[in-house]
Amino acid sequence: MYKFGLIGYPLSHSMSKVIQEAAFESIGEKGSYEILETEQEDLITRLKYLKTNGFQGFNVTIPLKVPITLFLSGVDNVANIAGSANTIKIMNDSSMFGYNTDVYGFVEAIPENFRAQIKDSNIAVLGNGGAARAVGVGISILKAKKIDFYVRNIINASEMLSVLRRSFPEVEMNCIQIESLKDLSSYKMLVNTTPIGMRSKAMGLSPVEEEVIKTMDKESCVYDIVYNPLKTELIKIAKKNGIKTIQGLDMLIYQGAKAFEIWTGKKPDVLKMKIAALEEMCD
Repeated sequence: MYKFGLIGYPLSHSMSKVIQEAAFESIGEKGSYEILETEQEDLITRLKYLKTNGFQGFNVTIPLKVPITLFLSGVDNVANIAGSANTIKIMNDSSMFGYNTDVYGFVEAIPENFRAQIKDSNIAVLGNGGAARAVGVGISILKAKKIDFYVRNIINASEMLSVLRRSFPEVEMNCIQIESLKDLSSYKMLVNTTPIGMRSKAMGLSPVEEEVIKTMDKESCVYDIVYNPLKTELIKIAKKNGIKTIQGLDMLIYQGAKAFEIWTGKKPDVLKMKIAALEEMCD
């Protein structure tokens, strides 16, 4: 029987158990998926638990996507570029190999007609954590002209920036103090990778004021990777002002399906995974 899980903190908002159980059902296999709240100082203890209790793999979320890389025997190319991993496979010898399926999930959730518009455009990204790194890789793969990362601490973001610049020298990348974000008119897309707006974290708040969102072109897009609640305050503000939106649930589903495939070698039914998540959120 398969045994997987999720580590990170906080996890009370997580839909991963629901979608992975739907994945098991869609391929007709038995398996379990455990939610294991883990703060950064408890990471080593948690990894020992996973290795000694029959887990074959696990997902990683905030704030562990970057720290986890210190404990891996190897990573795939995307995780190497991003400097963060969100999917871990535990090998037969108990070593751990890391993957970054966030990049795949992020890109896959963008409608194809809009994906093409990202080429040679300017993109604004809020945050500088593991998810921001994955988003930076995804946007660079789509050949954006410039990515501006709006962050609270520029010094903390400098390592992320140097990693991404080395891998994508053709893309202009900058770190800017988030307090100076007043005008989004030059950006094709705004991506929120911070937890602001997340259930149990800062629900009901937006990382950007409505007056700033109003400066966006109506053909641009707001992409919030927060998926619970389904419509974050940021998404509501964007919709209210006639701006295209992409909600975080699709990214979650696509990255989760890719993780499931890595662990089992089998492709789950993405639609069934999404329906299960929506049903859970509507209860």
